[in-house]
Parts: sequence; C-alpha cells; structure tokens
Amino acid sequence: MKAFQPLPPTRLFVQRFVSGLFLTLLAALPAMAETNSGGASPSLVRVAIYDHSGGSAAGPKNLQTFLVPKNGFESKVVTPQQIRDGVLDEFDVLIMPGGSGSAQAKNLEDEGREIIRKYVDNGGGYVGICAGSYLASSHYSWSLGLINAKVWDRSHWARGTGTVSLELSSTGSDLLKSDKDSVPCYYGQGPLLVPNNDPSLPGYEVLATYGTEIAEKGAPEGAMTGTHAIVRSMFGAGRVICYSPHPEKTGGPNSIMAEGVRWAGTGKAK
Repeated sequence: MKAFQPLPPTRLFVQRFVSGLFLTLLAALPAMAETNSGGASPSLVRVAIYDHSGGSAAGPKNLQTFLVPKNGFESKVVTPQQIRDGVLDEFDVLIMPGGSGSAQAKNLEDEGREIIRKYVDNGGGYVGICAGSYLASSHYSWSLGLINAKVWDRSHWARGTGTVSLELSSTGSDLLKSDKDSVPCYYGQGPLLVPNNDPSLPGYEVLATYGTEIAEKGAPEGAMTGTHAIVRSMFGAGRVICYSPHPEKTGGPNSIMAEGVRWAGTGKAK
C-alpha cells in the first residue's frame, strides 16, 4: 500500500476554499459593521453574586463596585433560596465569595449545591473566592467537586491574614491582563490549593502561586509558598476559576478579579 500523499490543489479545491472564506467573511460583516460604525457594544456578562448574610457581608458589596456596565458586567446579589428557585438560569456566571465554605454549603442545602453543579455542567461559569474556593474543591464532604483540588496543610487553615505576593504564570498574566508578573493581594485564610486525584475530574491550570506567606497561629513556615493561589479548569461545559486570596477587596488588584469573572462568564451560550 502506498503512503498517503496530499492531493495537489485543484480548481474544485480552490473554489471550495474561496467559497468558504467568503461565507466566513459574510457571517462576520454584521459584527464588523457594528464595530466600525460605533454601534451596539457586546452584551454584558450577567453575574450572580451569592450572599446568605442578609446584606451584611462585605464581599458582595466590594464586587458590585467594579462589576458594573461600564466594565462589561451587570451584577445582582442572589440568596440560597433564589438559587434553589432557579434564578441561575438568568445569569452567565455565579460568584461564591468569601466567608465560610461550610456555611455556604449548609445554607445552599443539598438541593442548592446540586443545582450549582448542574448549572456549571451545562455551561454556566463559577468563580470561587476564598470560601468559594474551599466550596469548589473536591476535598470536603460538603464540597461541590467542581475542581480537582485539595487543601494543603488543612490543619492550619486559620493561618492568619495579611498582604502576600502573587506570582502569575505567563498564562495568568495574559488571561487576567496583568502587566506585572508579581502583584500584592490581601490574603484572608483562603485554601492553599494543590492537585487532588479525583479520576472523574480533569486537572487544573495554575494561573498564580503564592510568592510569600502568612505563617501565624502555629502554621509552619514554608508550607504556603509555592502553593496555588489562582487556578482554572472546566467542569462539563462550564468554566471554573478559583481565587484563594481576595483581589475583590478595596486596593485589589480588582482588575485580575474582573478578568477572571469575564473569562468564566463568557463560556455560556446565550
């Protein structure tokens, strides 16, 4: 049997190529015309921000200061009951902010947690911040199991708070649109993420690691440095990004938070 040889170009091949190129350009014309004429802007990313505090939590308030229409977002706070009632169908991405991951799981109840899993599996985005990353992990009995990650040095989770340095990977810098490879950020006892070995989940991509650490309350020095601070993955058709620290706080950097939300929220077909 002769080895496969590519066919030389033919009139039919060229005709099909040109026709295909024409159709591609034709399909793009409305968007091109809209852009060139200064017409309508791309649709806003619809963001649901979880809150079971009755409005007292700072995280949702901080997020709503920059997840605004001028930055490409429209955001709304949602409660556990609203999630159980199906409100996520109206949104492109859900943010589970800081607080307590176990309390979030308890307030959502089994029904709410399963609704979130199905929402992401069907293409919705998920952004976890600190507690929301504990919740997204595959580590605890109450975890959502959205990302193949476990918590390093779990016994010292309450290791203290303060400003740390985030070391962004090249992909992290590009995705989060940071012009710096190292950025300061507030840390509030978020999970030190490392890979888990759940065979039902894909591996995750590291966007940032901890360059410095907090080692108080008996936490050993050296345990935090090098662990994963920001990671992303897929769960079914949905995008998942988890932040261990708090870039949503005043002083941020809010931009790396916003770009992660944008990435997670633009995977869902509208």
